[in-house]
Amino acid sequence: MRTDPVELVRRLKKEDGPQGKDIWLCGGGTLAGALIEEIDQLIFKSYPVLAGAGVPALGGNFRPALFNPVRRQEFSNGAQVTWFDRV
Repeated sequence: MRTDPVELVRRLKKEDGPQGKDIWLCGGGTLAGALIEEIDQLIFKSYPVLAGAGVPALGGNFRPALFNPVRRQEFSNGAQVTWFDRV
């Protein structure tokens, strides 16, 4: 049985308890693009390596959304993690 990811996330957000509070999506640019209206925070990891190809962070047909950077952590190897909250 296939479940619509948008409906699943909306249902989980309405539940009481920890399931309705934190939903974590890792990878999958197409899935992230489909869920952009439901995403409250983005966390991007970046590395000082140029690979030339890869999976887009957001894919598919989605409407642009505004996010503000709220935190950044840098590591000695040049990697960074940046948190963005929905405006």
